[in-house]
Amino acid sequence: MTAYKDMSVEELMELKSELEQEFEEVKAKGLKLDMSRGKPSMAQLNLSMGMMDVLTSESDLSCEEGVDCRNYGVLDGIREAKQLLADMMEVPRENIVIFGNSSLNVMYDTIARSMTHGVMGSTPWCKLDKVKFLCPVPGYDRHFAITEHFGIEMVNVPMTPTGPDMDIVEKLVAEDDSIKGIWCVPKYSNPQGITYSDETVHRFACLKPAAKDFRIFWDNAYGIHHLYADKQDYLVEILMECKKAGNPDMVYKFASTSKISFPGSGIGAIAASDANLVAIRKQMQIQTIGHDKLNQLRHARFFGDIYGMVMHMEKHAEILRPKFDKVLETLERELAGLEIGSWIAPRGGYFISFDSMEGCAKAIVARAKEAGVVMTGAGATFPYGKDPKDSNIRIAPSYPTLEELATATEIFVLSVKLASIDKLLGNL
Repeated sequence: MTAYKDMSVEELMELKSELEQEFEEVKAKGLKLDMSRGKPSMAQLNLSMGMMDVLTSESDLSCEEGVDCRNYGVLDGIREAKQLLADMMEVPRENIVIFGNSSLNVMYDTIARSMTHGVMGSTPWCKLDKVKFLCPVPGYDRHFAITEHFGIEMVNVPMTPTGPDMDIVEKLVAEDDSIKGIWCVPKYSNPQGITYSDETVHRFACLKPAAKDFRIFWDNAYGIHHLYADKQDYLVEILMECKKAGNPDMVYKFASTSKISFPGSGIGAIAASDANLVAIRKQMQIQTIGHDKLNQLRHARFFGDIYGMVMHMEKHAEILRPKFDKVLETLERELAGLEIGSWIAPRGGYFISFDSMEGCAKAIVARAKEAGVVMTGAGATFPYGKDPKDSNIRIAPSYPTLEELATATEIFVLSVKLASIDKLLGNL
């Protein structure tokens, strides 16, 4: 294929005319396709329907501690749910606290607690002149929304193929005591699907922050969300790495079963050092008498143990893998060699990250919407919704059917081609 940049103006104009005709034909179909968020499909949700039958009116509803799960009690999670999530998060059961249905909620609470009451006795962040957070980009829009909500200044840190640029991270946290944290999605990152290298995790654990209340917000949302049985990324466990480096209190680790069981009715958890958990439980004693123990019991009995959970995730992969392969095959077939975009083929997670020519992302997303395909807003993968290069687009293949996804991806590549030609012709 000839790269678009090597075409003459006349060739580009002729190609644009052909593509515009194709685009109008697609638009006339009145399609309504959604690739905007990483939602599990109905087929994935159906995998967990057996969970609805685990507890009945005849069931013994006492947990391993002997507590009746219908009643008050057990502040930080029943033992069997803690064991299940601890094995999933690769941490000791004693270092985990179970919350409600959402890890995002746990992260919000953690920031809110730091703002109002500080971190382990330090000055509450709300009483400081300035609080900053490092944000690897592109990244997860809902992370950025939390810190923006609390008025925390966000500082972009570029992602590399091995994780955040650690030279920048090390320098910034060592020099500036107003930097209180960093957002991380360390395995199959959102949106690029990158897994942090062993060296990156080790450098995180060995950070020397100027702020004693600096914390790594380690959102391991996709820890067991592999796409391929024979190609799986490995991630060094951060809690133990920090302990070995003499920084046991420096990390909060988050996870949930949101994309394992039911996103609206899963269980979320935080893993941290003993000292961190003392502060967290202290707040919880005021905030709640305990989260939904029946849901915890339901999860523990449905999965049985980590092996049951891993086998369950293999069924998810069987549904997701053809969808990711379809998107990647279409991108390769339609765009390879044109030099108007690049993408990463992930081994797990929920997204494919696409980088257009600089200044084209908003136009591409708008074009796709015009033809009936809703995508994540351009800029969403950066703090404040501002992508300095206007180039990153997050593709979410999970929710549409395979047939819908094939159509949506064809519309996407058509939109990429048209926006790129407009850019080269100076029309953007």
